[in-house]
Amino acid sequence: MPLGKRINSSGINQPLQSNEKISEKINTSANDKETSFTLFQAEKPQYSFEDIILNRDTYDAIQDVLVLYEKRELLFDKWGLGNTQKKQNRAGINLYGYPGTGKSMVAHAIANQLGRNILAVDYSQIESKYVGETSKNLVSMFDYAKESNSIIFFDEADALLSRRVTNMSNSTDVSVNQTRSVLLVLINDFDDLILFASNFISNYDPAFIRRILAHVKFDLPDEENRLKLWRMHIPQQMPTDVDIKTLAEKYNGVSGADISNAVFNASLRAARLSEDKVCHIYFEEAIERIIQSKADNDNLGTLTSKRVVSEEYVKSQFGGRLPK
Repeated sequence: MPLGKRINSSGINQPLQSNEKISEKINTSANDKETSFTLFQAEKPQYSFEDIILNRDTYDAIQDVLVLYEKRELLFDKWGLGNTQKKQNRAGINLYGYPGTGKSMVAHAIANQLGRNILAVDYSQIESKYVGETSKNLVSMFDYAKESNSIIFFDEADALLSRRVTNMSNSTDVSVNQTRSVLLVLINDFDDLILFASNFISNYDPAFIRRILAHVKFDLPDEENRLKLWRMHIPQQMPTDVDIKTLAEKYNGVSGADISNAVFNASLRAARLSEDKVCHIYFEEAIERIIQSKADNDNLGTLTSKRVVSEEYVKSQFGGRLPK
């Protein structure tokens, strides 16, 4: 049954095929399937929600989706959703927003809450220089997740879910579009939870956006959560005169990862100077350097684009004359 359209190598629209038909075409033998399965290894979740500090709206949005698996009888039997929702088990959660805000950790926490293993997608194992191999690996990955009852997690998902090429000019463009089309069908047909995480949701192909049930934005922590993060990342046994309330109030626009790095860098400074404690000023200096580096990174494109060189400088680089 057609599920949409894809563009073939000649540029002609063709119906998307079901997961079963794709599997029949790509997986040619049981031996191939067994070999491909060795590429993937699900693991136990490394984090729970007790390990993560989230803004309340973010946490609630995630839990709203997970109730699909925790109150199935209420939803599908008593409330009748089983009569209208054919894909009763299917859900995609896209975790997007600022870097360092805990998206990958939350993916593990979700799997932990559901009592499932997590299969983190390793792009180096999926992508292949050989035509058709990437699509074959994708099919094998979904088959492995189904047979091992694992939750698939696409970290930095925009790498695979990015927009398809509209003006194909070479075989690489064709291969990218074919991979995207195969992945689109696999996601559409997969009757289970899939997790995505990205800093760049704007890079997603709209077709993928439509097939993901919930999009949860991760904002930078507010002052209350910054206070909790400073307290969490500074060990109780660390000798310090730090005033975390001042740090939380003074330095906004930082992520949990920024705070963690600042604590570590402040500790390194104190250790190098053979101090008997990690002074408050070291924490301030560390977080200020992190904030400055982020600002410089944001402005790098503007700074380089505004650089002006003189005609004399250009001549000096080409033996005293301008290039023709």
